[in-house]
Amino acid sequence: MKRLLGMLLIIIMALFGLTACGNGSADGDSETGESSGTISSDILIAYFSCTNTTAAIAEHIEAETKGTLYEIVPQEPYTEDDLKYYTDCRADREQADATARPAINGTVENMEKYEVVFIGYPIWHAQAPKIIYTFLESYDFSGKTIVPFCTSASSGIGSSDKNLHALAPSAEWVSGRRFSSGTSRSTVADWIKSSDLSVLFSSVG
Repeated sequence: MKRLLGMLLIIIMALFGLTACGNGSADGDSETGESSGTISSDILIAYFSCTNTTAAIAEHIEAETKGTLYEIVPQEPYTEDDLKYYTDCRADREQADATARPAINGTVENMEKYEVVFIGYPIWHAQAPKIIYTFLESYDFSGKTIVPFCTSASSGIGSSDKNLHALAPSAEWVSGRRFSSGTSRSTVADWIKSSDLSVLFSSVG
């Protein structure tokens, strides 16, 4: 009887050991089985995306930094007709109006805790959509570092990032980067690890 109990105890302990190993191997790994990079609760990735192109880049940044994703959602969603450029559509009118500030649905909770804020947007008429202006004017970015990124089919980032500086003058701005549709995670990772950005992540997390 004692021998049987002893064998049962050994089997139970072995099963617990396998379960613990299985749980441990999943934590902190990316889809490729490699480290996801910097892990930080001090990074916010805020993005506006109508066609999911910018959203995909934001998700790559999240995977690499383990930051917090926040989608900038307009109170009045943009329809396909709103985005038919050069037809006097909604996007055309907003971009031509210096005072346009489309309303945002929701707010960032505990904005004060974030030290680095990535801000992503599509290029509309060579500039950031006016809803990005609304976002930047809605919070105090004093002492924070802002990292803009954008997406477009062909246009570069141009002056779109620099024209946002006046909306958060007390922040430290890092030079932005433009990405095309279908940009890989590895390309985004290389950007994050570039000389301009790598210094940021040594002081957060």
